Amino acid sequence: MSTPEIVVHAQANILAAAAAARLITRLVDVQAAGSVPKLVLTGGGVGIAMLEQVRATVARDAVDWGEVEFYWGDERFLPPGDPERNDTQARAALLDHIRVDPAKVYAMGADEGTGPPGAEAAAEEYAALLASKASPEDHGPVPTFDVLLLGMGGEGHTASVFPHSPAVYETERSVVAVHGCPKPPPTRVSLTLPAIRKATEVWIITTGDSKAGAVALALGGAGEVAIPVAGARGQRRTRWLLDRAAAAKLPRDLVPHIA
Repeated sequence: MSTPEIVVHAQANILAAAAAARLITRLVDVQAAGSVPKLVLTGGGVGIAMLEQVRATVARDAVDWGEVEFYWGDERFLPPGDPERNDTQARAALLDHIRVDPAKVYAMGADEGTGPPGAEAAAEEYAALLASKASPEDHGPVPTFDVLLLGMGGEGHTASVFPHSPAVYETERSVVAVHGCPKPPPTRVSLTLPAIRKATEVWIITTGDSKAGAVALALGGAGEVAIPVAGARGQRRTRWLLDRAAAAKLPRDLVPHIA
């Protein structure tokens, strides 16, 4: 696993724009190497703001978006098109405005009237999808994602893996249904930490002083059961993209020059 890299920007809007530029560069590089990028999207305010920044820049056209595979790290188990779903927000922010291949956009299942029990089937279906996209070189039931984007909650959750929840103890399944989330909506579908750790690069993007304590704990060596985001690491790179407020409680020797 990689050692965390920390990048701090002065403000959240600067962070979103800088992360968008980094993402475009990374996707271009993967395509230049002859591969189809596998990108895992996240929700949340700064995650969606980053996608809006991608949409806004002319540099977005350097990417052949029809040759990008889109996945999600977690999803709120709500009806299709619900404005609180991560895929609905990502489509409005970016995907509906670029030339994607719909066959390469892999949204997690929605509540088609089953209610919370349907999340179990949605998790199994997404796990099967991931397994079908994995190649022998991936050495497991999850494709090697090129970039996996994550947010973080104030208590240290990431994707929909919450502290001391059953999901944080999962070691075998790649996708699980999550019930009784402390943050609404209570029912979700999420990648597990082992699946997240299959990514080449994991980018944790978070802002605000309410996140500063969990950031400091995660980067200070806390265990993933108490602070799940501490267990989110990429094979080659784990990049923490923070604003000044989120980095406020880090030891001075860990905080790089603010961009």
